Amino acid sequence: MNGSRIVAIGHYQPARVLTNDDLAGMVDTSDEWIRSRVGIRTRRIAGPDEPVDELAAHAAAKALAAAGLTPDDIDLVLVATSTAIDRSPNTAARVAARLGIPGPAALDVNVVCAGFTHALATADHTLRAGAATRALVIGADKMSDVADWTDRSTCVLVGDGAGAAVVTACPPGAGPGIGPVLWGSVPEMGHAVRIEGTPPRFAQEGQSVYRWATTRLPAMARQACEKAGVAPEDLAGVVLHQANLRIIEPLAHKLGAVNAVIARDVTESGNTSAASVPLAFSKLLEQGALSSGDPVLLFGFGGNLSYAGQVVRCP
Repeated sequence: MNGSRIVAIGHYQPARVLTNDDLAGMVDTSDEWIRSRVGIRTRRIAGPDEPVDELAAHAAAKALAAAGLTPDDIDLVLVATSTAIDRSPNTAARVAARLGIPGPAALDVNVVCAGFTHALATADHTLRAGAATRALVIGADKMSDVADWTDRSTCVLVGDGAGAAVVTACPPGAGPGIGPVLWGSVPEMGHAVRIEGTPPRFAQEGQSVYRWATTRLPAMARQACEKAGVAPEDLAGVVLHQANLRIIEPLAHKLGAVNAVIARDVTESGNTSAASVPLAFSKLLEQGALSSGDPVLLFGFGGNLSYAGQVVRCP
């Protein structure tokens, strides 16, 4: 009942880098066009022999090693993804098998771009209830599998990758390291971001998403801070879903996080959907931009026009 905390985090990206100039040779676009509209310079693309569960397992293995834990220590695996090709075994079970985790509860969470923050809240609630003791929470997506590489409005956005966190119950007397979640959705606008069809393809109504994100999300982000009892100006970091630099920067400004490091990994990684928040968070920690105990707002939004955010303490 004392809550939970993130004790380690890790990330993984495939080796292949796809630049804006590379895309200009595939569709009618240019480096200047892409940078001016979304701020992206490069993205990583996984090969045909790199499924989502492999990306997820690489990130999870790094987080486990950083936590000083073994697969035997984990009893819950949650994977946020919307791009797994197979339905069963689910991605979480396949990650558990790759890592040799014996007998965990293994669940996939499909909330697209808000998947990781939903999964993190689910792990927090599960640990608070005493139904698990140590969890692996992973966001992993292979957006290149669902991209329409003939559509310049969407193919320039996407990248592949994974990020993972090890979450444990807080010791007695310790304050919670994961704050209360603010989450919800706008179901009637679910058509604004889609991965559907056979084969499935990513599509979105870019202007609708932009207007919703820049007008509605600042107040929601402030609510997440209020739930945690942390003022925006006291945040050390802000990690928003890495969708578009033109969404991230105005949102962070309107939030009032004047002293925070703002994650801008979208410029290097593109939109990696459920992977984007843990991937960007892991990179900030790796770069030394954040310190242990720092309060950081994590906020995912997008697919289904769902959102989820919470203030966490850095491991």
